[in-house]
Amino acid sequence: MIAALLTGFAASPCMRVALRYCAVVLAVILFLLALRRSGERTGRLAERLETREKANDVQRRMLEAAARRPRDRNELAERLCDGRF
Repeated sequence: MIAALLTGFAASPCMRVALRYCAVVLAVILFLLALRRSGERTGRLAERLETREKANDVQRRMLEAAARRPRDRNELAERLCDGRF
């Protein structure tokens, strides 16, 4: 019964044109939604990359500071006396 109604509905030329346009519109809408989702994902990945770069920069500066620290009390005392600290 339903198949017969759908066949009769799609049999007329006007309805075929309307169905064709509806299919095109649906495809364009789905494409735009997928494009938006892809853009959101790209934005999140860019934000994550920026956060990771900041964290790596902080860690690098900490490691550089640790490499320049005085090794023992004597070296610390020498630096304080020389004014290099």
